[in-house]
Amino acid sequence: MCQSLLACSQRADLYVMTRLLGYVDISDPRFVAAVLAITFNPLFWNVVARWEQKTRKLSRAFRSPYLACYSLGCAILLLNFLRSHCFTQAMLSQPKMESLDNPVAYCVGLALLGVGTVFVLSSFFALGFTGTFLGDYFGILKEARVTTFPFNLLDNPMYWGSTANYLGWAIMHASPAGLLLTVVVALIYVVAVLYEEPFTAEIYRQKASQSHKRS
Repeated sequence: MCQSLLACSQRADLYVMTRLLGYVDISDPRFVAAVLAITFNPLFWNVVARWEQKTRKLSRAFRSPYLACYSLGCAILLLNFLRSHCFTQAMLSQPKMESLDNPVAYCVGLALLGVGTVFVLSSFFALGFTGTFLGDYFGILKEARVTTFPFNLLDNPMYWGSTANYLGWAIMHASPAGLLLTVVVALIYVVAVLYEEPFTAEIYRQKASQSHKRS
């Protein structure tokens, strides 16, 4: 029974992806630019943050870990604006899906955009600027990992809120290209989480160990 359900699910996924690809020209330069922007951003901030954690060169260059973190955060924000611009241009350059081009789908997309925005903004307010933009790699640590809303609902709410934003934006534009790019966003975030989580956990484990030794 389980194998049958799994097979049906796989066939359904294949059907959906095949249908989406029927609308999307993946060789279009604007689509390629969007994929590159989506892929580059987490790669950039993870490479820079780990380099800083190992060398402290940014903190020394800015003469403050806080200034270094703020500078990286501003760079990430600019890159995210560029990513969103590329995402939108890729959607607008390709055909709409007729079955999504209706008021009900638009409202669903708008609701997803609202939910995603709540998760992103509440995550930012819970973490603060340095907590959001990798301050722990700069030695700017909180007393403990944040567990208040929205972190009490799901792990990495900023990533999944951002994914919901892109999904909602794609549905509002009835865009198969946008839906396919949202899949890319989600996959990249999954890889980023697998890469970041053990490292962040180790940073706080070391902090707890040092605090325990001092006490």
